[in-house]
Amino acid sequence: MATADRTVVHLLRHGEVHNPEGVLYGRLPGFVLSDLGHEMAQRAADALKGHDITAVISSPMERAQQTAVPVAAAHDLSIGTDPRLIEADNKFEGQRVSVGDGILKQPRAWRHLYNPFKPSWGEPYTEVADRMTAAITAARELARGHEAVLVSHQLPIWIARLAAEGRRFVHDPRSRQCSLASITSLTFGGDQLKAVSYTEPSRDLLEKASKVAGA
Repeated sequence: MATADRTVVHLLRHGEVHNPEGVLYGRLPGFVLSDLGHEMAQRAADALKGHDITAVISSPMERAQQTAVPVAAAHDLSIGTDPRLIEADNKFEGQRVSVGDGILKQPRAWRHLYNPFKPSWGEPYTEVADRMTAAITAARELARGHEAVLVSHQLPIWIARLAAEGRRFVHDPRSRQCSLASITSLTFGGDQLKAVSYTEPSRDLLEKASKVAGA
């Protein structure tokens, strides 16, 4: 039941991307959902079907926009776009970054790896946190008393969660609790964060997902 002082902002990560070369696609155009990714997007929409969603807002990247489609359709809403939800910038876009055969094995890449705490190879975590927090605040105001869905990417969602919980940004990427098409939900009482929850509507599909670099 909707109440005036309770607002929920759901952070939805996009589904699996068609990426047969296994590159880190980052902000590169042309990377769209795979067939499995579309199935994941529908799973997320189904999981949110009974919720009081009044706004669906997406990163401008194609994969995020496609993931937003079934969610918006289920609630008869149009999709808004917020550039603050975009993937984090990364100097290794378009390169393979897998251990052993990727760009990280090449000396020319090492100059970007001197500071993992910033990180030195991409957009600073503090900047990601600031823009994501601003996008969440705007969505909370837009959907006050109801629920909003923001479709974004793994690193921005994870950093937004760390910021919301007052935790340090430095982390092992393998420890991120933000799988494909997962939903991280921030529940607010007024302007105060009251709870954070996490669900994986596509948990059973994750084993089918390609082991490729993504975001």
